[in-house]
Amino acid sequence: TGNHVWDQRELINAIGTEPRILRPANYTDGTPGRGHLLHALPDGRKILIMHSLGRLFMDPFVDDPFAAMDKMTASHKLGQAVQAIFVDFHAEATSEKMAMGQYLDGRVSAVVGSHTHVPSADAMLLAKGTAYQTDAGMCGDYDSVIGMKKELSVWRFTKKIPGERMMPAEGDATLCGCFIITSDATGLAQEIMPIRIGGRLREALP
Repeated sequence: TGNHVWDQRELINAIGTEPRILRPANYTDGTPGRGHLLHALPDGRKILIMHSLGRLFMDPFVDDPFAAMDKMTASHKLGQAVQAIFVDFHAEATSEKMAMGQYLDGRVSAVVGSHTHVPSADAMLLAKGTAYQTDAGMCGDYDSVIGMKKELSVWRFTKKIPGERMMPAEGDATLCGCFIITSDATGLAQEIMPIRIGGRLREALP
């Protein structure tokens, strides 16, 4: 959800009752919803999913995202209380995302960025065993400008008068993400591979 969490007003009520919908963990106390999900698999293994919002070029008034991740990892030790920890860091600046990856290296299974809509080419294992990718990319039509109809976006950049309201591109979509293998013993990553299926981007399968 990131900085778009409240774009749909009906989500304000739903987010308090639907645990699979996360809002940033570093929103202030009292904000509806929560920033993490502890999911148990049928075999008893547990994965902690955490979602945090960056501040650089985004929202300087949210709480410290690094401190928010510290709080959650302190109470959910990787390889002990949980078998995997996945962090979705929704941020604008690549530097802030990379800093978060290095900060959490060895404490979580993976840190994968979101927000820019474009998949980055840096999927890797960090020095202490955390999988990292600056941005997983969007799931949508890449014959567009970050998912919006390209004609409307080009108009906004080339004209100095208001254009039509931005509308989503509706062509063939690409499913973007990453495939991560973790160790059941340590919770650390053993492999990370980008995924791109369908649409205009070159296919990438694990």
